[in-house]
Amino acid sequence: MKQEPQRSIGYSPCPNDTYIFYGLIHGQVPLSGLRLGPPVLDDVETLNRWAKEGRLDVTKLSFHALGHVLEHYSLLHAGAALGRGCGPLLVTGNHDKPAQLKEWKIAVPGNWTTAALLLRLYQPGCSRIEVMRFEQIMAAVATGRVDAGVIIHESRFTYQQQGLECVQDLGQWWEEATGHPIPLGCIAAKRDLPVQEVAAIDGAIQASLRWAMAHPEQCGDYIRAHAQELEEEVVRSHIRLYVNEFSLDLGRAGVAAVEELLQRGMEAGVFAREKIQGRELFRSC
Repeated sequence: MKQEPQRSIGYSPCPNDTYIFYGLIHGQVPLSGLRLGPPVLDDVETLNRWAKEGRLDVTKLSFHALGHVLEHYSLLHAGAALGRGCGPLLVTGNHDKPAQLKEWKIAVPGNWTTAALLLRLYQPGCSRIEVMRFEQIMAAVATGRVDAGVIIHESRFTYQQQGLECVQDLGQWWEEATGHPIPLGCIAAKRDLPVQEVAAIDGAIQASLRWAMAHPEQCGDYIRAHAQELEEEVVRSHIRLYVNEFSLDLGRAGVAAVEELLQRGMEAGVFAREKIQGRELFRSC
């Protein structure tokens, strides 16, 4: 009997991803003949860079990164982080800094993160950008190593404990400017995978999330084993904020938000026009 090929998969160690994928990775969801290798968990910017190299078959990506690799990866309907009131925050400390925001040295959690794209769309004049891992940004801002930072993930719930203040909620800015929810991260699959496999993986991720919603207590140890913040309420708040109906299925509103982000990125010169125009987000049967 012919054995199905093993597909590689990667996602971030953040609570929303470990929550979504728990059922799939721990055998609670049937794979319908699919074979997935051991999951690779790493920072989303690492996964973004790997997508440029085509390293993983199925991977978590920032929506910003998707715009750069859309010719090689297609979007899945399930597993996304997209919603309202959940965008990155531009935060600063009480140390001296230039009077004009465009002159600040600002830390971003990766060149290809949606956070970096939103900062560029919000303040096109910002040029003193420093890239660092997301968990290092708050400390860099608090010590004055940088004037400000764009924070994501659990940092949203703990920045005030570091004595930092929010200059701009970039998600709120996006929602007011466009009327759309903010597209942060997605799950994508290589375009050269068979269409039926991509559909099966998409369905399995949705089923995994439904299983987690029905059995949240069983996911706890796995989530805490990978989370940056271990405080129970922070973990729960993270999942409540980033996992929602769009995570089950992007739907029309989610797709429209993604298209708007890619369009604005193209108009700002972030994405090559030929990578975006005429390119379908999803694989068609």
